[in-house]
Parts: sequence; structure tokens; C-alpha cells
Amino acid sequence: MNAWTFEGQPGALGDTVTLVEGPSFCVCSRGGDILPGQAQGVYHADTRLLSWLELRVDDVPVEALQVIPSEPYHATFLGKAGPRPGRVESTLLVVRDRYVGGGLREDLTLRNLSDEPIGCAVSVNLGSDVADLFEVKAERVRHATDVEMTPQGAGLHIFSASRARGARVVVEPADVGVTAAPGLLAFRVVVPARGEWRATILVNPIIEGVETSAWFPASHAIEHAGPARRLADWTRRGPALRTANKGLNEVLRRSRQDLGSLRLFDPDHPEDPPAIAAGAPWYMTLFGRDSLLTSWMSLPLDQSLALGTLRRLARLQGAKVDPLTEEEPGKIMHELRFGVGGGVPADGGQAYYGSVDATPLFVMLLGELRRWGLHPDAVEELLPHADAALGWIERYGGPDGLLWYQRKTDHGLINQGWKDSFDGITFADGTVARPPIALAEVQGYVYAAHVARAHFANAFGDAETERRCLERADEIRVRFNERFWLPGRGYYAMGLDGAGQPIDGLGSNMGHCLWTGIVDEDRAASVAAHLMSPEMFTGYGVRTLASSMGAYNPMSYHNGSVWPHDSAIVAAGLMSYGFTEEAQRLAAGLLDAAQELGGRLPELFCGFDRSEFAQPVPFPTSCSPQAWAAAAPIHLVRCLLRLDPWIPAGKIWIAPAFPEGLGDVRISGLPIAGARLDIETADGGRSATVTGLPDGIELIGEPRPPISTVCRR
Repeated sequence: MNAWTFEGQPGALGDTVTLVEGPSFCVCSRGGDILPGQAQGVYHADTRLLSWLELRVDDVPVEALQVIPSEPYHATFLGKAGPRPGRVESTLLVVRDRYVGGGLREDLTLRNLSDEPIGCAVSVNLGSDVADLFEVKAERVRHATDVEMTPQGAGLHIFSASRARGARVVVEPADVGVTAAPGLLAFRVVVPARGEWRATILVNPIIEGVETSAWFPASHAIEHAGPARRLADWTRRGPALRTANKGLNEVLRRSRQDLGSLRLFDPDHPEDPPAIAAGAPWYMTLFGRDSLLTSWMSLPLDQSLALGTLRRLARLQGAKVDPLTEEEPGKIMHELRFGVGGGVPADGGQAYYGSVDATPLFVMLLGELRRWGLHPDAVEELLPHADAALGWIERYGGPDGLLWYQRKTDHGLINQGWKDSFDGITFADGTVARPPIALAEVQGYVYAAHVARAHFANAFGDAETERRCLERADEIRVRFNERFWLPGRGYYAMGLDGAGQPIDGLGSNMGHCLWTGIVDEDRAASVAAHLMSPEMFTGYGVRTLASSMGAYNPMSYHNGSVWPHDSAIVAAGLMSYGFTEEAQRLAAGLLDAAQELGGRLPELFCGFDRSEFAQPVPFPTSCSPQAWAAAAPIHLVRCLLRLDPWIPAGKIWIAPAFPEGLGDVRISGLPIAGARLDIETADGGRSATVTGLPDGIELIGEPRPPISTVCRR
């Protein structure tokens, strides 16, 4: 089964803890144990290296006390062993400091709180099914029958020859006194009175028969290890952002931290900046749509994510026609996988191209990166890839000038926009729309992609390409407003079905259309009113599907839930069309939800109304941390600042409009065109002082009008 054949959601992970760094992550119980028969495990390169890791003291499980998260890749698990002979209360504290990054490291400490030495037997039970990530997600694990666990020095060698994958488990220091047997590490321990006993367990991945080291040996300080150093550098280099609202500060700190942990470094191209993974636990890999939108929303924090994502997707851009992977010349891929399932190797992984929106989003992001005035040479080098992407849209989009999708075989995703569950696109009566489908928001992306390409052509003095792109953009805009508008209802259809009929479900899709600027201005007020109506706006965010629709279910994946990235894009669209109060209400609701959810926005949460339940209701299988959810608060701050650079044209718009309660904001070191801007708001976030502006750049203290096909304003 290819990764992309599974459509649906896995079972709930329950009360678990997820640690993540790049392509490595760990899902475990709140006590630190990894229990078999569930989705818990140590994962690397889309492979479950360990499916069982259970600590026992004197053959009794450790009682969990508390889990203390520190960094996205690190948590401390506190527990206590059972009472010692002759004592009613336990006097043995168990501390498990766990880190992920290229595998796993656990620093195990037993602390004796009594006045006499404690003798005990410590055992670590281990198991591995070397399962592919998507086997675990689909709850269809095919156990490798040839997994061997062989004692090797102070540890175990775990390997499946049929899958060429496994792990080496190492105990340090070597003289700690461990006995290794298949599935077991055993220690006979004496913990001094009021003293401690320590050991470190390392899990090093073996992928395609090659072992790599997780972190550093126990003799090295954690703060100098790769993930810790990279995250510290990321935090130090980025702009500093502080507000008068302590809760918002915590949300923004968590967003920065999560985005830093989700970065993907390409070992084959170490000179490139990192790309961004979609999210943990199921999507720790490069995605077309997710990585592009996350990079866009993260631009105020780090524009190198956009460049790294664009470069890696450009290397994977479609070059041939392959129905099984849905690859076509010029097409941008949907996802890259590295698991044990079959597939076509590409860039060291298995690429699948079943996404209709990643291709125009690639062109949009390249144009937006140019507008920020950074990496101009690199952006220009990627322009042929943008032309290839537009070429794919022209050749494969559809005979009517719109961009449609329909999977090429039964192995592909049925729905290929961002609402990609099988029932994610529905009519008002609840009927599921059948492909081929032309989605509303995708036409907006295509429109904006042509506008972006026209701006490139204008800058290079290429009048013919500029004319052609502007004409194409105008054609798309006219066709969209003619065919998708539902005059009797006052909103845009989600899409068109194979018979050309409007899919009349009321959904959040048209909020993306505001964001891209394809909506006719005389219809924008009606669109805004529907998006912020009680049917759509919960008080915390915009529902994916209105409560009045036949398929509405607030506990569903795409038919009534709230996705933070979706709502953040809607807020930006509302703001760009001048609906400031509506954008403020939506942004404030999302930021309130983040604070209610512990400072981190998840992939999605249930779409119940705020008046019904005083807190957002979590969605049980939601990814957390998840990239575009983590980027949503950054995007909201940009939206409320009404920050819009257009450096090639010598302009930058900054006209803050923060709602009451968020207070004033200070941003230090915002990178723009090789300079570092400081922005400080006043009057409760309604005016701004800007310093550090590059020479020749005009500061405009009013909001920029919606994106236009006019290259010179």
C-alpha cells in the first residue's frame, strides 16, 4: 500500500506525549513508556524503530508523577518506583530526560531520597516491528517476521533484513553494568543514600543498512548537540517579537519553537536552508501544499524557510507522466516519503504528486519571496521552475481554462485540495461531490500565480510575458466570478463538479479567494458576512463547513471543524478587502483558542460554538505540533500589522490594526531587503514607528489595496 492510498484518520493517540525534531519523533505515554499495540513508538525516516520501550524497577512499572516539556525535542518524565521493603512510601525518584533528533537519547536517573542505600533491579523491555509509518497510521501493521534482536556489547542490534532497517540500542557508560538479551536490558543497581545512579540509552537508526548516530555520546553536553544548537541558532537569528499581552507572547514563543523543530535539513544539499515538515506525528516529511503555505505564513519570522522549501520542491518537480504517482511535467509534488513501502525513488524518497494546489502555490510563494526583497539571485534562478509550473496548469488543468483534479488510478487521493478527505467536498444537502472537481480556492491560487509571474516579467522588461500573464489572470478572474457565484445565496460555491454544476456547500474555501484577490469587490461584503455569520464563525475560528449544511459535523475532519491555518488565511483575506473589524474578531478568537489550548494551536479542533462550550474542544487525532497551525499566529500578527512589503517597487505598507486586549507590539530585527527593521506600535496597537528602513523604500501608513493585476500602482 502506498502512503497516499490511506484516506481517513487514525485512532486517537490518547493521553500521549509527542517529541519531534526534523525527521525523528517519539510518541509515548505520559510516564515515558512506549506501549505495544498502539501508535506509540520511536520513529525515524517514516519507520518505527521501537514499538515497545518499558521501564521497570524490581519488575514493577514506574508510577508516573509528571511530564515537564522543555523543548519540542525534549521532555522530562518524573515517576516513582514502588515502596521499598519495610517502607510505606516510595523513596526512589525516577527521572527520564528524553531527547529526539536523528534517533533517541534517554538519560535515566534514579534518585535515592532515603538515608540508606537502595538495591534494585532495573529492566528496560524493548520491541521493534520496523513498521512503515503509514501502516501504523492506518492501523494495518504488517509485522516483519525477520526482525532480529542481537546482544552487541553494552546494547542490542535490531534489524530486519527484508526491510533493511532497524536500530542499534547502546548503553553508556559501558561500565554501568548492563546485561543485554533479546528484548531486554537489565541492570543490577545500588543507589547510594541521598545519591543518584545514572545511565544513558541511545537509539541509533539503521536505514538501508546504514547506521547513523542519535545525538552525542553521554560524555558530551546536550546543549552542544545538533538539534539543541540548531534551535538555539534559529531563535537567536530570528526577529524578536514582544507584546503587552503575556498570553500572546507565550503563543508566539511556542510557534517559533515548534516551527524550529519541524525544519528539514537536506543532507544531500547542506548548502541549502531548511525546508519545513507538515507536522507530527504523521506528517514529518516535506509536503507541497503544507510546506508552501507554512513558509508563506512564516515569512516575518524566517524567509529562508521559503527558499529552502522552494528549492527542494523544484528538485522534485515533475518530469514525466506516471499515473501511479500522478507525476506530470512541471507539477509540484504532494508528499515525500521514506518508509518501507513501495514507490518510485526521488530525492532519496518516494514522491507522490496528487495535489492540485501545490503547483500554483509554488509560483505564488516565489513571487511573495521576491516582494520581500531577499535572496533575489536565488529567486531568479527558480523562475524556470515557476514557468514549468504554469506550463503544467495550461497543459493539464482543463479545457475550459480552470484547474480541475481527478485521480489517475484507484491508488490516488480522491480529493486533491487541502480538504482531502474522501467526503471533504459536499453539496448543501450533504451529497458528496464526485471528481473531476474545480475548487474555488484553487482558481484563486492560479489567478495569483499569474499575477506574480506578471510582476517578474515587468521587472525584467519582458512586456510580452507580462501581457500574456495579465490576460490569463483576467480571464480566470472573470470565469471564476461568472461560474462560481451563487446569486441566490450570496456566496461562492466550493467548486464545480464533473457536470459543471456548482457545489453549493457553504464553506471556508471562499475565504482563500479573498486572500488571493480573485473576488469581485462588489461581492466581497456578502462573502465576509457569510464567513463571520453564526453558521460559520464559532467565536474561536471559521468552520470548514457551515452548521446549516447537510454534511455538517463539528467533530469531523473537514465538515465543520476549525483549522487554524484556514482561519488565519480567511482573516488575512478579510483584512485585505478592508473588513478590519471582522478580521480583528477572527484573529482575536484564534489567539484566545491558542491560549486556552496551552499556548499551541493544533492542526484542528472541533467546530462547536464558543457560547456552548467555554473552551475549544480538541479533535482527538489532531497533529501537534503541526506546521501551518504553528505558523498561523505569526501570520495573524502580520495581518494585524497590515505589513506588506513590495521591495522591488520601493514600497512597504505598515498600518497596524490590533484589536483591544492585545496591546502594543514591538518587533526587533525584521529582515527586509538586507536590512533589519524595528517596528513598535502605540495607541493600543493602532499606530507604528518604524526604524531601520532601507534607503529608497517608501513607508506607506495605510493598508495596501487587494492584490491587483496592475503591476505599477
